[in-house]
Amino acid sequence: MVDHTAIKKGLQEISNTHQDVANAIAIHGLPEPRIRPPGFRALLNIIGSQQISTHAAAAILGRIDGLMAQQKADNDAEAFLSLAGLDLRKAGFSARKITYGRGIAEAWLTGALATENLQNLSDEDVIAALIKLKGLGRWSAEIYCLFSLGRTDIFPADDLALLEALKRLKGFDHRPTPKFARTVMAAYAPYRSVMSIFLWHFYKGAPQ
Repeated sequence: MVDHTAIKKGLQEISNTHQDVANAIAIHGLPEPRIRPPGFRALLNIIGSQQISTHAAAAILGRIDGLMAQQKADNDAEAFLSLAGLDLRKAGFSARKITYGRGIAEAWLTGALATENLQNLSDEDVIAALIKLKGLGRWSAEIYCLFSLGRTDIFPADDLALLEALKRLKGFDHRPTPKFARTVMAAYAPYRSVMSIFLWHFYKGAPQ
């Protein structure tokens, strides 16, 4: 779990050998952890946040939460599947996101995405399992690994805020490509999750 203790320890270890990180911590302080309960709801929130602003995503997901709370269902996945497409569209979900959400809900109910099963897999195997589902790319899978499964060595290299933060921290002339960013971030293993959280803090743009 990437909690306060893990963040403090990891950044202390990194600061011992990376002066630029030590300097940035002196200015910006330590970040807060971003822990989200694992489960269907976390994946639905990731889908709902794709390609829209944080503010818009929060409003839409809040409306969908309200609709789900009204359903007589045993769990969140069942509650989502019981919602009419028209109601989801009115709440702000696109037709594509409705399809994605329903596919993930069905996979969750079959046990394919059961948290206890995913916890026993390696990072790459969890990512491989998640990206088989429509709507979940590598970024989405890595965000779930980091925030909901508490994996400690994850760097979501396709995140623009992380790339921009890395550019500023390292003084690069241009925003690094995801491939180059992964090469740079290899120096922070096994604390890449902690470093990712710090980079979002440094940029002030962590995903919701």
